[in-house]
Amino acid sequence: MAPDRPEDEDDDDLFPEDDGGGIDAYESEAPATRAYVLHPDIRDGKSRRLPELRLAEAVNLASALPNLEVLGSDIVRVSKVTPATLMGSGKVEELGARFKELKVGLVLMDGPVTPIQQRNLEKSWGVKLLDRTGLILEIFASRARTREGVLQVELAALSYQRTRLVRAWTHLERQRGGFGFVGGPGETQKENDRRAIDDQMLRLRRQLEKVVKTRELHRAARRKVPFPVVALVGYTNAGKSTLFNRLTGADVLAQDMLFATLDPTMRGVVLPSGRKVILSDTVGFISDLPTQLVAAFRATLEEVLEADLILHVRDISHPETAEQAADVSDILGQLGVKGATPMYEVWNKLDLVEGATHEGLAAQAEARRDVFAVSALTGEGVPRLLDAISAAFDEEKIERVLDLPFTDGRRHAWLHGEGVVQHEVQTETGWQIKVLWSPRQERRWREL
Repeated sequence: MAPDRPEDEDDDDLFPEDDGGGIDAYESEAPATRAYVLHPDIRDGKSRRLPELRLAEAVNLASALPNLEVLGSDIVRVSKVTPATLMGSGKVEELGARFKELKVGLVLMDGPVTPIQQRNLEKSWGVKLLDRTGLILEIFASRARTREGVLQVELAALSYQRTRLVRAWTHLERQRGGFGFVGGPGETQKENDRRAIDDQMLRLRRQLEKVVKTRELHRAARRKVPFPVVALVGYTNAGKSTLFNRLTGADVLAQDMLFATLDPTMRGVVLPSGRKVILSDTVGFISDLPTQLVAAFRATLEEVLEADLILHVRDISHPETAEQAADVSDILGQLGVKGATPMYEVWNKLDLVEGATHEGLAAQAEARRDVFAVSALTGEGVPRLLDAISAAFDEEKIERVLDLPFTDGRRHAWLHGEGVVQHEVQTETGWQIKVLWSPRQERRWREL
């Protein structure tokens, strides 16, 4: 939440024209920002994660921001949410004294904070406060490299900022009644700010539409080439980029850091069978991924929807690997990924698991057709995974004769896009088409 601004501050300074530079809240030349991380443990029974591990993840998120010094972290037990300050007044005073002693300038709250709570806590503590959504937006802003990534982050940030205008300028007069069209200066100012954001979002969407059209042209070109697409998905820091590099020989940034890479990368891979596939490395997921980011990055994440095979990469050494997998499944559901697309689980980071546990995981994976225990770092288990990918695209082809009416142009175009049409004739009412396809393609066609 922004602090009260001077009365003569111009809206153009708040929402400058897009210059393509993205959001850069932390300049590398500036002194390090002193930060403190809090995880509110709200006892509502909805979270499936341990608060200690959630706090550790939040600290890792904070560490992913450049030029930030994390001075400490703490779990705040919240038995009952206080509408004004989230937590009780005693805890607010206790934390305020600690922040003052440590000279903290930024508090990262690993959870949702309402605009009113954010403003009250900032005023009480004398610091800048970011909730989980704001923190992830800042990380994405510092990592976006391509033009599309920058535009997507800016759009998500503006969408988030638009929801934080409630009571933003308390020095301005509030609306005092009337018939719905009489408003004081405060209401007018909020509407002006909202309108400025809406105008900027409209400009960004128009720019993104051009980028999306270019991406769709690339997709259309790939559809004409008989190369299946294999998409890597998974929780952030599960080792997707390391596995991508191992399979393709590429040099995509791979670090032990949350959201080390944002922009999707695609490379061709020749499988042991000689078949060529296109491998796509996508942005990592995380629990409570901001809805603004899911919406803004939808064009990028649609690579997953277009995939012929999905590899769900899991950090099998993480104590909450099952919970992380559930979060990934939730987000895939939001994106509209259907069960018709085959999916393999890749239990990565096997090199971090020792002894009997290592052997047990390897044996479990060996006993299942859709699970592969690997170490992207050492290469263990990768040959079996490559053989399985080859087998997935070597399905027996089935010949069918389809009768499509002229009104079913969408399905007709899909068949040609998949390259499965063997012969086609026009009848009085539509097309009679002979196709040669795999059972997987037939299932996808029937779901259209």
